[in-house]
Amino acid sequence: MKESLSTAMKRQFDHLHATPEVSWSEVETTNYLVQQLEAMGLQPKRFLNMTGLYVDIGKGTPRVGLRTDIDALWQEVDGEFQANHSCGHDGHMTMALGAAKILAERQSGAVRILFQPAEEKGNGALALLDAGVIDSLDYLFGVHVRSLVELPEGTHSPALHHGAARMIRGTITGVEAHGARPEEGINAIEAATALVDALKRIWIQPGKSGSIKMTQIQAGGTAVNIIPGTATFSLDCRAQQNDTMDKLMEGLDRAIKSVEELYTVKIDTHVGAAIVAAQVDQDAASLLKQAITEIVGEEHFGDEIVSPGGEDFHYYSFHKPSLKTTMLGLGCGVTPGLHHPQMTFNSSYLVEGAQILARAAELAVQEVEATQ
Repeated sequence: MKESLSTAMKRQFDHLHATPEVSWSEVETTNYLVQQLEAMGLQPKRFLNMTGLYVDIGKGTPRVGLRTDIDALWQEVDGEFQANHSCGHDGHMTMALGAAKILAERQSGAVRILFQPAEEKGNGALALLDAGVIDSLDYLFGVHVRSLVELPEGTHSPALHHGAARMIRGTITGVEAHGARPEEGINAIEAATALVDALKRIWIQPGKSGSIKMTQIQAGGTAVNIIPGTATFSLDCRAQQNDTMDKLMEGLDRAIKSVEELYTVKIDTHVGAAIVAAQVDQDAASLLKQAITEIVGEEHFGDEIVSPGGEDFHYYSFHKPSLKTTMLGLGCGVTPGLHHPQMTFNSSYLVEGAQILARAAELAVQEVEATQ
């Protein structure tokens, strides 16, 4: 007896939810996805020297694509650190598999589905760009589950306007000294507190959204009578638009130089992860809106969402400006919130998500064919 879409997707979600793997280590996840796609009669292709895969459905060179992320977070859950699908990527993969099943059965046009590793590291999309797998595409659709504070359960959005993000690590080098002779040293902690204060004086244009703050600092050893000469720190930087992030980085450069001069320390920084802000294409969003209304009705259509979170999906259009991209926001009752170790959502909406993504891909194929 042929397995229904909802039954297949529930089975796949249960498996993926129970077997999370962190970025660049999604080996068994990749194997499972390959097995599921081959069972549909498809021919998935693995990437060389990295996890993840892609699959082409239909005849001809695909000019329309769907993208899902496949990695999990590493976080403390009930007192134990482990891989955990608290960002919904298990649901995203399930929707991509569901869309693949729908498209394979309909054979309504050439579509490429990308199963991308390492979204949580912020560099998985860059690896796929280097692999050239979006070179032929004109449209690319993504998806992300959303919390109740953004979308009512059962309501779906045609666009997610994520912000830009940068995670920066740094080292402050001063001079160690005896605690009784502070004048002989240069206290790295004092320089760090001065940097925190300087960050508060980075101004951006009124009406723009952005923030930069120190989120970690480590300095000193076990002895309390030593002036610490070295401190390491981390900065979390957010901006809703890419030009605002540029302004924040200019301000950070000035802040670092001023603290270096004032305290005669050396401050070295490097960017651990960088995400660009969304550049939503309204043609793609319009097709996704049509797909939402066709599948669930206009009463379940939600507004475009502006989110301070980051997503490496937006690297695709950033590096290929001609690519028309948008992300489906799936209103599925995420609670207590994304990245919470106990995050959960109503997985029954994944079927609607798969149907919407498949329909959006079909509409985009029709749009592409009409312009040929």
